[in-house]
Amino acid sequence: MAQSRYTQDHGLTTRMVTTMFLIGLLYVVLVGVLLAVLGKFWPIIVIFAGVLFIAQFWFSDRIAAFGMGAREVTPEQAPELHGAVDRICALADMPKPRVAIAQSDIPNAFATGRSERTALVCATTGLLRRLEPEELEGVLAHEMSHVAHRDVAVMTIASFLGVMAGLITRFALYSGLSNSARNAGPAGLMIMVIPLVSTVVYVIGFLLTRLLSRYRELSADRSAALLTGRPSALASALTKVSGQMARIPTRDLRKAEPYNAFYFVPAFASKESLGRLFSSHPTLEQRLDQLARLSTELARP
Repeated sequence: MAQSRYTQDHGLTTRMVTTMFLIGLLYVVLVGVLLAVLGKFWPIIVIFAGVLFIAQFWFSDRIAAFGMGAREVTPEQAPELHGAVDRICALADMPKPRVAIAQSDIPNAFATGRSERTALVCATTGLLRRLEPEELEGVLAHEMSHVAHRDVAVMTIASFLGVMAGLITRFALYSGLSNSARNAGPAGLMIMVIPLVSTVVYVIGFLLTRLLSRYRELSADRSAALLTGRPSALASALTKVSGQMARIPTRDLRKAEPYNAFYFVPAFASKESLGRLFSSHPTLEQRLDQLARLSTELARP
């Protein structure tokens, strides 16, 4: 893949690589426990993990786009949106993704696709109605940064561990494996290790994945601001979109909440410390602070 003109923050990149390493380490622990307890069934473990990963990697973005109501549009149907995407592609020196609109009053945008070839960038009608052209370009530049850096593929790989651990835990609970194991002596106790380790791996993996997601959002903000040269426009869009969220009916926000990890701004953003730990996005204050620093840096002669 040709390198786009999107810049990278080496500090954020280091933190993301470290987080991915820790997720990989957890994966090794989980697989090691499965092989130690169910060693003779290792082909089943490999096949199960492989099928699950392929399904998640190939279909999760399409399912998400469908669930969020993305409908692909032509330049004739949405000339302003296509024009903004064309300008970002020219600035970034990257191929144009498919362009879509979602019929929703929730002001938001998202990008899906494992690579530039399969990418789709979507804006909601609520976003298009509320933002000025420069603000819209800032948001689209943010989303296309995710495409350029293959963030959808990265987050799919990172979240796979948690999905697998969660399925193993549920299987153990619903199948009565734990109860059967208690009555099976020492061998049964070994089997009980699986749901316990899976639960721990799921929790830690979930937290690490959310941490990685927050890093990637900050990285996309920074890349978009530097590419367009207008951090203030992106900051204005962030402030406007976050403020407008409060006017959206709670029922509609609840429907959008499962797709928060894809969105430019989450449907719900907790201000509590514990809620921030579970959030897929940095706080509005963190994002605005970073953009303010970039504005100062760009203003220097």
